[in-house]
Amino acid sequence: MSLFERWLTLWVALCIVAGVALGHLMPAVFHAIGAAQIAKVNLPVAALIWLMVVPMLIKIDFAALGQVKQHWRGIGVTLFVNWAVKPFSMAALGWLFIGTLFRPLLPPGQIDSYIAGLILLAAAPCTAMVFVWSNLSRGEPHFTLSQVALNDTIMVFAFAPIVGLLLGLSAITVPWSTLVLSVGLYIVVPVIAAQLLRRRLLARGGASRLTAVLDRLQPVSLVALLATLVLLFGFQGQQILAQPLVIALLAAPILIQVYFNAGLAYLLNRMSKEQHCIAGPSALIGASNFFELAVAAAISLFGFQSGAALATVVGVLIEVPVMLSVVWIVNRSKTWYERGLTAPPGARAAR
Repeated sequence: MSLFERWLTLWVALCIVAGVALGHLMPAVFHAIGAAQIAKVNLPVAALIWLMVVPMLIKIDFAALGQVKQHWRGIGVTLFVNWAVKPFSMAALGWLFIGTLFRPLLPPGQIDSYIAGLILLAAAPCTAMVFVWSNLSRGEPHFTLSQVALNDTIMVFAFAPIVGLLLGLSAITVPWSTLVLSVGLYIVVPVIAAQLLRRRLLARGGASRLTAVLDRLQPVSLVALLATLVLLFGFQGQQILAQPLVIALLAAPILIQVYFNAGLAYLLNRMSKEQHCIAGPSALIGASNFFELAVAAAISLFGFQSGAALATVVGVLIEVPVMLSVVWIVNRSKTWYERGLTAPPGARAAR
């Protein structure tokens, strides 16, 4: 992890402060940026999202899908947690905390929007940062690569239906045309563009050429993320200053779902006798979120000033420190995990 990535939470916090300040100092500029949209898709943000997402997708080798059978138990656990548990557990936590427990403390008109943002955050598994988490947990790199490639393939088809279903259950009107457009704009087209660029780079200079280009693009991706946050908080500043507890309240269900899903994936891998080098990245992929897509979709669906956009940004704010804590837990518990793989069934039951 680079120094810039290690301190990503600090940069996000600084961007929040900068966005709020600039939003108050230059409101006309932010209103002009917000008005630059087609079919409810903001063009400046779309450009920034592309700069964020495409470098990450270039890393993905879809040929790695052929390796899925080598790690079928870990793959099965991660898919179950990512697609059958995480979006629904986050929706349940959103309804419980935001819709019920914290409702008196939040702006009444934004309750449904906050829940929608949490659903968007959990509906897509992380694509890029999981390579960092996997490396830090000494995970099997081929498993991580094949799992991410498979998740990205599923995301193309499953993201919109899952979000539409859960937003419908939340009694939130689903703008299907905008949702489908967001999937095409922020998943399908970037995946195709990234894979075409990947093939071109490999054809012209091989793996060394690809690595060199990715090293140059990585800072661009992170700067685009931070620029998006400045714009977003430029529109959210008034609401944040009026409700300083909103960030902390939105963080509560996000924190719970991260630890719950990471723990569930970790334990299921142990029960299925999967190796620790598979269980670690499986837990981390199962818990992390594709927050770049979530931010883009929230802005497209509900607008810059929505509670949904703010909820997805809270996910960005806490992603790095929380996932680092999960890495620490996975590494520290390796002896316990592997003891469960070697002990006979009777001994495990006795404990």
